[in-house]
Amino acid sequence: MTAPQTYFDGEWLEGNPGLLGPMSHALWLGSCVFDGARAFEGVAPDLDLHCQRVINSARVMGLAPALDGAAVEALARQGIARFDADAELYIRPMFWAESGFVAPDPATTRFALSVYESPLPKPTGSSAAVSTRRRPTPETAPTEAKAACLYPQSGLALREAIARGFQNAIVLDQMGNVAEFATANLFIAKDGVVATPAPNGCFLDGVTRRRIIGLLRADGVEIREKRVTVDDVLAADEVFSTGNHGKLLPYTRVEDCDYQPGPVYERARRLYWDYAHSR
Repeated sequence: MTAPQTYFDGEWLEGNPGLLGPMSHALWLGSCVFDGARAFEGVAPDLDLHCQRVINSARVMGLAPALDGAAVEALARQGIARFDADAELYIRPMFWAESGFVAPDPATTRFALSVYESPLPKPTGSSAAVSTRRRPTPETAPTEAKAACLYPQSGLALREAIARGFQNAIVLDQMGNVAEFATANLFIAKDGVVATPAPNGCFLDGVTRRRIIGLLRADGVEIREKRVTVDDVLAADEVFSTGNHGKLLPYTRVEDCDYQPGPVYERARRLYWDYAHSR
């Protein structure tokens, strides 16, 4: 196994290099943003979109990235080339501020990009509990960015679900409607019709989420972006997730309800893999 590779200040470093100190703004005041992309089976689907999104996230957080999306993508491809062609990789570009008092000083924006082996989860079926945690609203947190400061809430939701014997959590928005899983976007299918929570500013409208919506619609599947309730999920025929870490994963249990990986999920997964290899 090749050691993790991190690009920083013009060179590739191995392992887990110490890039932050106790005076770094990101360490004590949370100015870090990141993105995640995948390489597997010799392809890296939507790498350009992930690299552009980290630039957008940095700007939302008041940072001043010195690179554009194309430059980040070029470095990511350099990193991918340092591993075997069939390795399953996670690609994680990051921006943060080194200085500032509460508000980050954009002039001190730093950049690093890590590439490391991370096997794709097997699509054998996951379980989820409904969390007591809620997603923040746009006026209470930087929800337009993929910001590290948003993830402790997901971690608390996951801990709660794991303590109850589940693998993931369904997190609600401030109105009590379904937002997403703690770690991915959520889809359900009922009588062949797909539904997914409409973006309302409280959760990330994922790159893989948008890709799956486009692929299914182009293949003739009806998809409704709408208000989704917990009751809708419990009454569904299928439940599945989309996200960078696992791409598409079926859920076989939510609370006390059991499901099987169904034809809509299988269709979506096939369409996505065909898309990824056609690029």
